[in-house]
Amino acid sequence: MDDLSSWWFALDTLDKIYWGLAIPSSLMFLFQLITTFIGGAFDTDYTDPDLEIENDGGVGFQFFTFKNMVAFFVLFSWTGIASLDSGYSMLTTIIISVVSGLAMMTIMAFMFYQISKLHQSGTLKIARAVGKIGEAYLRIPGGRGGFGKIQLTIQGSVHEFDALTDQETDIPTGTIIQITEVIDQNKMLVITNSPKKQNP
Repeated sequence: MDDLSSWWFALDTLDKIYWGLAIPSSLMFLFQLITTFIGGAFDTDYTDPDLEIENDGGVGFQFFTFKNMVAFFVLFSWTGIASLDSGYSMLTTIIISVVSGLAMMTIMAFMFYQISKLHQSGTLKIARAVGKIGEAYLRIPGGRGGFGKIQLTIQGSVHEFDALTDQETDIPTGTIIQITEVIDQNKMLVITNSPKKQNP
């Protein structure tokens, strides 16, 4: 402990500032990485992108966010420490660390923007499910008398949804259905698919 105190008091003011930023920002950045790998970084209520319904607003390029600011201070502080250890002047060190931090912010912002675009591109496809053909997996009671189940292929994989129908009669299991409305991310309004007869 005495050695640590001696080391700290031996630092000049700029060194203390950089070290004071480096330690907490690095710990926060590490925490963000851990939560990212366990699936909690982008959305604590995250669901399969194929199954979500996204509004038309989308997600814009966001530069000043908490994650990006943490990334800025991580690179800003450690670059500053390295520059001071290399013997650079105070002005040069500050310039290098600020530029490095801004570069890191830009990279992080661009990365999250691209991820949000990929997420959005997947979510928009379910909103366009109206008119698509699927199959009744469990009987769907007529007259919106309750939920049944349907299976629908989205982006090459089969997904299961709850389904209602406005038809007076039930839709039996195995019936080919057509989506008439997306109620929410897990519910569809359907009708029995009746192919048009071609004129002889």
